[in-house]
Amino acid sequence: MHVAATPRLMTTEEFLALPDDGVERWLINGQLRERSMTYRNRWHSRTLTCVAYVLESWLRQQPEPRGLVLSGDAGFRLRRDPDSVVGIDVAYISAEIASHEFQETTLIEGVPVLAIEILSPSNTVEDIDEKLDSYLQAGVPLVWLIDPHFRTVTIYRPGQPPEMVNVHQEISADPHLPGFRVPVAQLFA
Repeated sequence: MHVAATPRLMTTEEFLALPDDGVERWLINGQLRERSMTYRNRWHSRTLTCVAYVLESWLRQQPEPRGLVLSGDAGFRLRRDPDSVVGIDVAYISAEIASHEFQETTLIEGVPVLAIEILSPSNTVEDIDEKLDSYLQAGVPLVWLIDPHFRTVTIYRPGQPPEMVNVHQEISADPHLPGFRVPVAQLFA
């Protein structure tokens, strides 16, 4: 009788000790995921810039205390035991999480209010599905998957079916980002 070995779970500390060698890595429920690092194409980069800009513009209109808009694969530890560590293209974190000192680590502890992934040609369906599932299971209340090629945004909320919007529509983040509403076309160059 052959018994399958239980895979060893990796901790965040072990994950952070891995070399910075051009390999893209994330940790989902203690399991290391790796793939060759690819340079983002200009559509991905431009979309990231536009999205961060409209979110930052909204944020500057909000009363204090404010959260933070982060971009460029901001590192998050979504959960512990087993650990899940991911880089998020663009994220908005609450004022409460922003108030915690996280200068001693590259990771933000906790879930963002909004997590945004921007598709690149190198993304696989499996990788994206696993990341989206990990966000929702960790309690991220609002997740956007942006496709720069088709100029669409698919909106995910825990326990609800996905909703897709395109450049002829508006996108809202109420009630999570109060008053945030913008034409989808503004998210693209």
